[in-house]
Amino acid sequence: MSKKFSLMVLGVAAAVGLAVAAGYTGTARSATASVSPLPSSSCGPVVYKGSGSPDFIVASDLPLQGAIRKQTVQVSRAEIWALAEAGWKAGSYKIGYQSCDDSTAQTGGWDTAKCATNAHLYSNDKSVIGVLGTFNSGCAKIEVPIENRTDLLMVSPANTNPGLTKKWDVGEPQKYYPTGVRNYARVVATDDIQGPADALWSQSLGFKKVYVLNDAQTYGAGVAKTYAAAAKKLGIKVVGNEAWDPKASSYEALGTRIKASGAQAVFLGGIVCNNGAKLMQDIKAADPKVQLQMPDGFSDPNANGSVGNGAYISVAGEPPKALTGEGATFVTSFGKQIGTTPNPYAAYGAQAMQVMLLAISKGGGQRAATTKSVFGLNVTNGVLGNFTINAAGDTNALAITIYKQAGKNLNPVKTLVPTASLISG
Repeated sequence: MSKKFSLMVLGVAAAVGLAVAAGYTGTARSATASVSPLPSSSCGPVVYKGSGSPDFIVASDLPLQGAIRKQTVQVSRAEIWALAEAGWKAGSYKIGYQSCDDSTAQTGGWDTAKCATNAHLYSNDKSVIGVLGTFNSGCAKIEVPIENRTDLLMVSPANTNPGLTKKWDVGEPQKYYPTGVRNYARVVATDDIQGPADALWSQSLGFKKVYVLNDAQTYGAGVAKTYAAAAKKLGIKVVGNEAWDPKASSYEALGTRIKASGAQAVFLGGIVCNNGAKLMQDIKAADPKVQLQMPDGFSDPNANGSVGNGAYISVAGEPPKALTGEGATFVTSFGKQIGTTPNPYAAYGAQAMQVMLLAISKGGGQRAATTKSVFGLNVTNGVLGNFTINAAGDTNALAITIYKQAGKNLNPVKTLVPTASLISG
């Protein structure tokens, strides 16, 4: 049965606009608060439907403007679903929720300055016990070091760049943890796994030549790198490997180069917010037969548009309808609430909240202890099943599912786990 949440508004009434944008339903009412709400310049009002007032706030940090707004709003609503299922509590602590926006209308996606501003807001507000986010790895690389200085835990439902937790680029991951103590975890498999899974799918389709593109951002460049490396190991020839300009008005020349290369498929490493729909249109206009393959940065079919029909898109984990136990409950209950099958990342939003609540419960209401408790955390019958968060902050659930876009739906085709030889190096 669909849940309608009442809002306990703690702060400026203007913040209600962000709550509506994030898909909250219910009525606003004032109350005496025991928490200090985050400002309306970045965040919606505190959402809470428990007894009395919340003891702490869990903030959610997502890009709520731009092409993927429908997807990120659904992630936010899934986080609220999980908090409501837990009775608005983490152990004996009462938890409120604030949705915060790390995007701007000008960028149409995550914004460097906004990410930094938000991180300082969370860190300086002692009512904030943890942060769910970010959605984009580049934003996380800005926020994590700021929050690290105040022992504030961040659990991401979506960051996939390996460097946040593993040795990757120069200085990674140590440079994100200036105190020397980690404060970041995620419930999603990383791009050193996703890229090889996409390459395996290219091989299974019989492709011998592929063209690799990236949007020159942290996430896109990383996943394109791992795809290209794995493709070469599998005997697939990478006939082109370059970045696209997200601000370009046309990609006709690029489309012509791709067609001339003889590529049977194009892998678009990046996010759809970076002019991805226009890029796909111009590539397909030049060669209607070329196969489009994308990672999870293109996992919102609403943002992709009709040009994404027939494209293969990878997302970490099992498809929503394959989830069992608590996961099946989520798909049924939350699906009724939103009126459709949840986007794959909605389940990750709900799972991130469950992990956060477990950590808060074990941490005794203290930031540092909450952060420490997430490492080595065993999750049993979570939305995503049974898994462990290791000492680095990564999940041991490594499956990647390939979907095929059909209209506004992503239909699961195959779930893969790459071999270690494809993942390493």
